[in-house]
Amino acid sequence: MDDERDLIARAQRGDAQAYESLVRQHEQLAFRAAYLITHDAAEAADAAQDAFLRAYRALNSFKLGQPFRPWLLRIVTNQALNRVKAAQRRTRMSERYAHELEMNPRDPSPDQTLAEKEAHARLLDAVTRLSADEQALVSLRYFLELPESEVAETLGVPLGTIKSRLHRTLARLREIIQREFPDLEPVISEQ
Repeated sequence: MDDERDLIARAQRGDAQAYESLVRQHEQLAFRAAYLITHDAAEAADAAQDAFLRAYRALNSFKLGQPFRPWLLRIVTNQALNRVKAAQRRTRMSERYAHELEMNPRDPSPDQTLAEKEAHARLLDAVTRLSADEQALVSLRYFLELPESEVAETLGVPLGTIKSRLHRTLARLREIIQREFPDLEPVISEQ
């Protein structure tokens, strides 16, 4: 315990090797905790890695003398839960889109339905070329059709920031589409 306290104190003073030692001591436990929540090895590894990064950034707020493991596991748990929620949102978005295709009253031809599905898949592919933050922004605003005010509340940033980020993100998405998916330009110009 004293060794761990010493490592934490050194890491709080900026000693990267001390923090690396803390990571090595807790990485298996962090992975197992994340895996029990995500049920996916890759997601668990990413959640654990993100948690260690967040813990490092928040290390100065950690109070020496408090147990480190519960503090770290709370961060790991939050990261794993965030990943599960994101996966559920993606699934709901896909199901919603599939439902909308099924319920479309104009009864498209099979060729038209296939073309729409392919265009949607290509649009999602274009969106994946954006950064994770930009993908979240586009998903919340356009795929989930949340109003900008709700997107701002969800992401915990001011409405003006959301508006400017959306403007920049859509400009980047347009560039990606023009460069890599020119057949999708009519889809993005509707936004």
